[in-house]
Amino acid sequence: MEETQKSSGTTDLTVGRPLTRILKFALPLVLGTLFQQLYSFADTVIVGRCLGTDALGAVGTTYSLNFLILGFTQGACVGFGIPVAESFGAKDSDDLHKYLFNGAALCVAMSVTFTVITTLIAGPLLQLIHTPDELFQNAVAYIRIIFIGIPATVLYNYASTVLRSLGDSQHPFYFLLVSSFLNIGLDWLFIVPFGMGVEGAAIATVASQLLSGLLCTWWFFSKVEGIHFTKQNCVLSPKHCGRLAYIGFPMGFEYSVSAIGAVIMQDAINLLGSTAVAAQTAGEKIRQMFTLPMESVGMAMATYVGQNHGARRTDRVKQGIRDGCIIQLCYCAAAWVVIFFVKDWAVNLVLGDAAPAVTAGAVEYLAVISMLFCFHGLLMIFRNTLQGLGYSVQAVISGVGELIGRSIGGWLAVHSLGYFGICISNPIAWGLALLYCVFMVARVLKKEKAVA
Repeated sequence: MEETQKSSGTTDLTVGRPLTRILKFALPLVLGTLFQQLYSFADTVIVGRCLGTDALGAVGTTYSLNFLILGFTQGACVGFGIPVAESFGAKDSDDLHKYLFNGAALCVAMSVTFTVITTLIAGPLLQLIHTPDELFQNAVAYIRIIFIGIPATVLYNYASTVLRSLGDSQHPFYFLLVSSFLNIGLDWLFIVPFGMGVEGAAIATVASQLLSGLLCTWWFFSKVEGIHFTKQNCVLSPKHCGRLAYIGFPMGFEYSVSAIGAVIMQDAINLLGSTAVAAQTAGEKIRQMFTLPMESVGMAMATYVGQNHGARRTDRVKQGIRDGCIIQLCYCAAAWVVIFFVKDWAVNLVLGDAAPAVTAGAVEYLAVISMLFCFHGLLMIFRNTLQGLGYSVQAVISGVGELIGRSIGGWLAVHSLGYFGICISNPIAWGLALLYCVFMVARVLKKEKAVA
């Protein structure tokens, strides 16, 4: 098989120098997440400047629930791509088609279930985390629309994951780029001329995700070579559904377990008041601009490891881990330098003429968390290596470490450290999860070597 099929963009990651292959494959993912975060950042700027800090706080207070629910669907979709990557690396066309079809069926069931349940319980969930009264109505209006759009989120995540599992990280980036600009345009249109408030921001997000999902689906069916669905491979298979569920759902739970810690932390932020909510929301949005590329490199590692594991190339898996760590550490150092110089400007861009206490809190958040980015970067390498090797249950346990870390930070914030406890919650969570993942990867690779 050729390394790259140029007409469809699929790539065989079981050949070539690991550092070069990972970088080349990860670059579109990094650019894609940057543009994805760009429209999220534009969302924040438009909401903060046009609707005020209360509206910004309302959107921000939904983040943990967003992370909890949508994180599960995203993690599950990424997990469904691991068997696809393994069968592609093993050159097993029959398994490949069956995994693709059964993964789509699981996505439909997941979309219907989550959309109905979350739309109904959105209000009670926001009350449970002590959303401030002045933010509650806007928060409910925003998150309900996001939850109604879960099928669009699942469509994009599964379609883009399938393309990446086949080694095509470029076209999901191109389609995400188109939807990013659409989202920014719709944000402005719905909020400013139409005066739709936070509901307009939510509708713009859902519409842009739907477009990118449809484009990825169109490309898969019209351009990807070697895909021919028949009656024989378009059947519900307990074996293939079971394998997909075994890998995908634990990855979803891993996101959700980690998100429970974010919910606990959000509860602590809410108890500190609306000033802390607005400050942390602004700082977190800027932080995500810098850490999402690390997650993209992690996604590249999952595909790289999945393909090489399917091809039984444990030596390339180890080389990939080493090279991935080098990439992440270099990036973390560069990100810290950039944030050191631009944090004041970035916060002022988001908040405009906000109260000095809000601005100072956002700057403090960035200054503290950026010094510990290395924990997050390395975690993405080792956690996604576990997932690529098919040990997604172990990745869930690493999510427990994140839950504990964020819970500790939230407790410290409320009982002793105040806002500084919020600033160190994520780094504590990343560090605990990283320790576990490093231990498990070393153990798994030793086991694989013994079997070989």
